[in-house]
Amino acid sequence: MRSIQAAQITQAVADLFLECSYCIGDDVRQAIDDAIKTEPSPIGRNTLQQISDNYTIAANERVAICQDTGMSVVFAEVGQDLHIENGDFEEAIQQGVREAYLQGYLRKSIVAEPLFERKNTKDNTPAIIHTRIVPGDRLKLLAVAKGFGSENMSALKMLVPADGIEGVKRFILETVENAGPNPCPPIVIGVGIGGTFEKAAIMAKQGTALPLDHSNADPRYKQLEDDLLREVNALGVGPGGTGGRTTALKVHILYAPTHIAGLPVAVNICCHAARHASQVL
Repeated sequence: MRSIQAAQITQAVADLFLECSYCIGDDVRQAIDDAIKTEPSPIGRNTLQQISDNYTIAANERVAICQDTGMSVVFAEVGQDLHIENGDFEEAIQQGVREAYLQGYLRKSIVAEPLFERKNTKDNTPAIIHTRIVPGDRLKLLAVAKGFGSENMSALKMLVPADGIEGVKRFILETVENAGPNPCPPIVIGVGIGGTFEKAAIMAKQGTALPLDHSNADPRYKQLEDDLLREVNALGVGPGGTGGRTTALKVHILYAPTHIAGLPVAVNICCHAARHASQVL
């Protein structure tokens, strides 16, 4: 049995959200810079260059990449042989979010109740926490700052097995096309196929935080990822919705076993500011 202090979790969460809010991942930065060289639209190239310049300014000046600093989502893999001392696990995460958004002067965007009063909590909590118990004595934290310009363009549909591959592709492409410029393209598209209603959505969210050089290990799903990326970029939405070929940087598909009567499909869209960071304690 290994022990860590709850305060360590708080500090790690705060550091992760500050880092991902100011510094885009190297994979995303490289993908944007590569797209500048290949995007045929002059306006699209200019938009991509502005995105790249913005990344540089944000990192150098330690300011937010985007004014929407997102809703905080934390994926936690907790080793079954790990003991957390001197504090509550989930409260340690929430405190880390509070510290990051207050000390980092990040916009606080969360309302305590969604329909009637919609009063701002003023510290960007509560975060959404997804916890899994896994073998070992380590804690893996993945922090995702999910902006809602792209979150609002996401969708889930309960298809039936008869819809098949073409039905899945049609739903994904329609979702992206209907989103148009609203999610601030170029986008990263996470797709969850299978499981249940909620499992598909969680997988889609996880897909948006995978490295851009990652592909599904199953060659059939990898081919589907590649086909979808090509077809998405043929829609002509382009960077910032101004037209062009760089509508998406990557499509990531995760899948899970499902019921014989179902084919759940979730599409979680993430803008080019794909803000996430991870750490193992």
